[in-house]
Amino acid sequence: MAEEKFEFTSKAKKTLSILAIVGLVLFGLGTFFASTTDHSEEAGHAQEMHDGAIMSDGNEGAHVTEDGDQNHLEGAEAHGGEHAGNPSWLKRIYANLWINNMYFVGLALLGVFFVAIQYVAQAGWSAALIRIPMSFGNWLPIGGLLTLVIFLVGGHDIFHWTHEYLYDVNDPRYDSIIAGKEGYLNTPFFLARLVVYFVVWFLMFRWIRKKSLEEDLNGGEKYYYKLRGISAGFIVFFAVTSSTSAWDWILSIDTHWFSTMFGWYVFASWWVTALAAITLITVILKENGYLKIVNTGVLHDLGKFVFAFSIFWTYIWFSQFMLIYYSNIPEETVYFIERLTSDHYSIVFFVNLILNFFFPFLVFMPRDSKRHTVFLKIVTIVVLIGHWFDFYLMVTPAVMKENGGFGLLEIGMAIIFGVAFLFVALTGLSKSSLVAKNHPMLKEAEHHHVF
Repeated sequence: MAEEKFEFTSKAKKTLSILAIVGLVLFGLGTFFASTTDHSEEAGHAQEMHDGAIMSDGNEGAHVTEDGDQNHLEGAEAHGGEHAGNPSWLKRIYANLWINNMYFVGLALLGVFFVAIQYVAQAGWSAALIRIPMSFGNWLPIGGLLTLVIFLVGGHDIFHWTHEYLYDVNDPRYDSIIAGKEGYLNTPFFLARLVVYFVVWFLMFRWIRKKSLEEDLNGGEKYYYKLRGISAGFIVFFAVTSSTSAWDWILSIDTHWFSTMFGWYVFASWWVTALAAITLITVILKENGYLKIVNTGVLHDLGKFVFAFSIFWTYIWFSQFMLIYYSNIPEETVYFIERLTSDHYSIVFFVNLILNFFFPFLVFMPRDSKRHTVFLKIVTIVVLIGHWFDFYLMVTPAVMKENGGFGLLEIGMAIIFGVAFLFVALTGLSKSSLVAKNHPMLKEAEHHHVF
């Protein structure tokens, strides 16, 4: 077939530039308003002392007894500690940097995972659009650098376990639970894991991309079989690191709390986000005259994936919530208590379920809705926004406690990250053929029909 090339036009770049400026203005205004209304250090710290027992990480010293004023004070101090060194608005910026970075790192990583799983499963239906998720992987080195920099600059405000006094038995703020995790949760080992994750992910992405482009030039089935082998190796490494990275980067923010389902939960959120992004970009490209080979059957399958894995995410969400609710163990239920009882987060808690389950479930339930681009665009945009809120709920309550919020700052930073990600992905997409023209399954994709 003739080569199809995506052109990243100056008009598209101008549109992204305007959006970036809008994001910067909103972020600037949000930061200004947050800093001028921030009376946090005394009021917020007093609030932490008041809510020390249920809103802390679960520190032993933070449990309030009937006559335990000293324990109460120590608990709040242990929870606040060095966290109180920076104003609330700055912590909010760090938290939002981390939310957006985790969101888009997951989008990049799961884009590569989508490519790998198609090769390993010998799937033919997706052969015509494989370059779209492959382009997401170009964000990995940027995401890796951002992860490292944000941790080094704002790690003390994001991760409670980074404070040395927690491990000193002679310090009144000593935390025996966190100290017991020192073998795993320590900065050198954390940074080593971080570097290994990103280096291996990126190298394997580059390897997959290189062989795919060589297949464009030379043809032949040997590249397809080579790609299957590389993809299988990537999936094995991903199977471990997708969970361990979720533990490191998100679960450890709530240092005392843990869930054995958390790795699956983050994977499900990342996966649905990636599927929604792949579907949305495919639809937009097709509406602009690209991807002529992609037919309604392929779009239908993409819609079914978003529908199915929205249900899968909800299953994991409900299973985690139900088991913790049923067991009613204080160390576990604190995670949901601080999200359900807070004026800042309770609304987002239910909005999260509406956007990520009820809306896609009800709209995509009829067969025909998954075959119309209007519905595909609406649902995927809602899902992309919804899972951003999912990461917001995972990170902000743990970092900000009762000083959290949502406003122009959050919207502006999300727009900035989104524009940057799109610019990198679309630039990568424009550098090679939009369709893998010598993919041996391309004819199957061309004639893929769902009845």
